[in-house]
Amino acid sequence: MSIESRSPRIVIVSDPGELRDQLQDVLLTEQFDIVSVITLDEYQPHSLTAQDTDMLLVDLHESEDAELDLDLVDALMEETEIAVLFHDSASNLVVTGWQQKLVKKIQQLFSKQPPKPLESLSAEAKTVQFKQEKIGFKSVPINQKIGELLRDIVNLSQADLDQSLSLQSDEKIGQVLLVQDYITEKDLAQALALQQGLTIAKPSQYPVDPVMEEDISKKFLTENNVIPLAVNGEVLTIASLSPEDSFIRDSLVMLTGMNVVVKVGVTSEFSAAHERLYGAGQSMMDQIVDDFDGDAEDDVEHLMDMASEAPIIRLVSLITQKAVEARASDIHIEPFENELKVRYRIDGVLQDVESPPSYSTAAVISRIKIMAKLNIAERRLPQDGRVKLRVDGKEVDLRVSTVPTMYGESVVMRILLNDSVLMDFDTLGFDGEPREQFIKVLMQPNGILLVTGPTGSGKTTTLYTALNKLNVPGRKIITVEDPVEYQLEGVNQIQVKSSIGLTFSNALRSIVRQDPDIIMIGEMRDAETAQIAVQSALTGHMVLSTLHTNDAPSSLTRLMDMGVEDYLVTSSVNGVLAQRLVRRLCPHCREKVVAPPEVVTELKLSQYTDDEQVRIYKPKGCERCGKSGYKGRSVVVQMMTMTDTIRRMVMKHEDATAINHAALKEGMATLLDDGLRKCLQGVTTIEEVMRVTHDVSQ
Repeated sequence: MSIESRSPRIVIVSDPGELRDQLQDVLLTEQFDIVSVITLDEYQPHSLTAQDTDMLLVDLHESEDAELDLDLVDALMEETEIAVLFHDSASNLVVTGWQQKLVKKIQQLFSKQPPKPLESLSAEAKTVQFKQEKIGFKSVPINQKIGELLRDIVNLSQADLDQSLSLQSDEKIGQVLLVQDYITEKDLAQALALQQGLTIAKPSQYPVDPVMEEDISKKFLTENNVIPLAVNGEVLTIASLSPEDSFIRDSLVMLTGMNVVVKVGVTSEFSAAHERLYGAGQSMMDQIVDDFDGDAEDDVEHLMDMASEAPIIRLVSLITQKAVEARASDIHIEPFENELKVRYRIDGVLQDVESPPSYSTAAVISRIKIMAKLNIAERRLPQDGRVKLRVDGKEVDLRVSTVPTMYGESVVMRILLNDSVLMDFDTLGFDGEPREQFIKVLMQPNGILLVTGPTGSGKTTTLYTALNKLNVPGRKIITVEDPVEYQLEGVNQIQVKSSIGLTFSNALRSIVRQDPDIIMIGEMRDAETAQIAVQSALTGHMVLSTLHTNDAPSSLTRLMDMGVEDYLVTSSVNGVLAQRLVRRLCPHCREKVVAPPEVVTELKLSQYTDDEQVRIYKPKGCERCGKSGYKGRSVVVQMMTMTDTIRRMVMKHEDATAINHAALKEGMATLLDDGLRKCLQGVTTIEEVMRVTHDVSQ
């Protein structure tokens, strides 16, 4: 087989760590074939052959015995046709954009015909600089102004940049753009890193205890915004908020006699670490609110002034930034008599987080209402709005809802990341026979496919994934949604606006004249919408929609309760999917244990495995999952297809319980069945499955 007719086969030789994880992610994303991942200690010369491996990707760390490293490299290069050296050290090799450079280098090496072996390292090849040139990585400062770099990074318009430059006085342009919400702290750090040819300091790189505390004065570090990160031999690595200031580096070189490597600090992460190491132990939020002089005035103009102050802008930005970093789906800001509570919903569960003081309530809520273009003077009625912003380089859409409560307005912000919607059934957690049945019904030319479940059970994401599968040039797809959560390319999406009479039913009447092949209705809320959906299905359209019922059989009786005739239900509905969301176990720290005998007996777990001992998994908690033991969510589903038996029962107006029993006899699995099967696969836990299926597992 020629080398160009397949993906490169690569062996990673690297010790465990964040760099190795990133290497694997990069290679898998590019669909390169990772043959194996081994440590430097595990490698034995001639254990690999050219037939097994095309390339060795070696994370070769400097050691005290440099000759040992060179011997190892010689052996590695004899082992295969192509070898690449990768070095993670104080050399600053891992620069911004290194992933793309690595992929490009591999592709360049792999395109050679035939592949040529790299020469063995000579005695002069002991320096890090040689290894940088060998792989083609070089961190080079960019001769470009910081404002121009930021304009390119965040797609800032020249007009906005010029406006910010006109407002600049003593502040740096980056700080002006920050205050105006044009950029984030990480955008600024990325631009500084590119400009200076440096890397960004990661939160995990800040030390637990002060480094070189006796040699470098606290005053110098505080005045110059510097934190020593680590000492490695004769190399001192520091984080700085002013990496362009050569005075800082030169002073530390003279003071310590060491080579100094500078990393760029992200302001909030730097400040939190600096306060922890050298301050009074205040958090970033504490530092922000210290600068805020709040009061309880209700005057609208005064509220607008407070909401426009830099501390409140930074405070709201910090709340949203932390929520995105924590993978939260919602931010809840709730005022009480003596506190303002902030909570994030992470993987479906609300969690308390650090909150601002109660005296900032009016200013914080007013700031959010201004961002969402709501009326800050109206505090007696609910309001809905929308905010588009950029957090950590991601486009974020916030759906804002406010309602009046006893002690002020409660605010909930739904976080929608434009790149986070999953368009793959396998990734969502669909598998086995329910997946096959769902796809079979989905691909039918006409009829109704319903997805049912409570609010927050992932119904919309499932429908978007279904539409993505159906979205081909030969089909016209129109949706009616409230709200439109994600924009799908090639799909005509209509946003319901009840205030002007654009309801689900009114929109549907017009849609059928648009010659669609597939119609998606966000929710069947009333009899009129349900009637039009049924008529659309009977006239040759495929209709996808959602209902709020506990299980699949109940959806059929719900349609009849809404006024749809029984014969119309039986002739239009092709299938119903009920679903719930369970938290996924973190794959890095989950623990496999033997299930207690009483649990095996009560839940009849033996039917889901052929093993004598039933083994399940439990959460442990690690850094990757935030010590929770869970990371992400998966669906558990119940798929009911319409059979002749079920149609006859609907015509007889049998209740949902009877329909459910009949469907089970015909092979339908319950939500509990699918959940327990996923428990034995290590996807989730029994506690999670029981939490979301208790209402249908009686």
